[in-house]
Amino acid sequence: MPSLALRPDATARRLTSPWWLPALSLGLAVAGIGVATYLTIAHFDEKVVLACSDNGAVNCAKVTTSAQSYFLGMPVAVLGLAFFVGVIPLLLPAAWRSPWRLLRLARVAAVAVGVVFIVRLIYAEMFWIHSICLWCTAVHVLTFLLFVVVLMGTAITAPYADDDLGPDDGRDEVSLAG
Repeated sequence: MPSLALRPDATARRLTSPWWLPALSLGLAVAGIGVATYLTIAHFDEKVVLACSDNGAVNCAKVTTSAQSYFLGMPVAVLGLAFFVGVIPLLLPAAWRSPWRLLRLARVAAVAVGVVFIVRLIYAEMFWIHSICLWCTAVHVLTFLLFVVVLMGTAITAPYADDDLGPDDGRDEVSLAG
């Protein structure tokens, strides 16, 4: 007697997401890569001058050369670039369609860490450095928007309550022998 599957197979359980969700999230991440790359190059190459004011409240040079421009010995610009490059796989269309709860949790956790980090950086700009970098602000805005899009997308594509933890977790089918 053929087995009776109580749960649909993995291909039938793929999530559907609006067409704009992967495109928007990837677009924000790619824009973040662009700005973070510019900041990283400017950090390591003294010949590259940041196209930004260097006096008053807006002072990119003051911000990007401050002690707060490093975190755990790494330039913050490099960490920003690593963040955006690192989230790209989580934002691919296949990742948005995946029913794996761990993938969704990793995506939300990654962008949440990004937001926590930018809050720290904004605090440093406002209260320790007393200057704002417009390029850094662009990264902050892109990170925040990515966070909002990921939260909204996760809510829109919320799957079954008993969704898969990951590939071949041993819970895909239950057979009834008769």
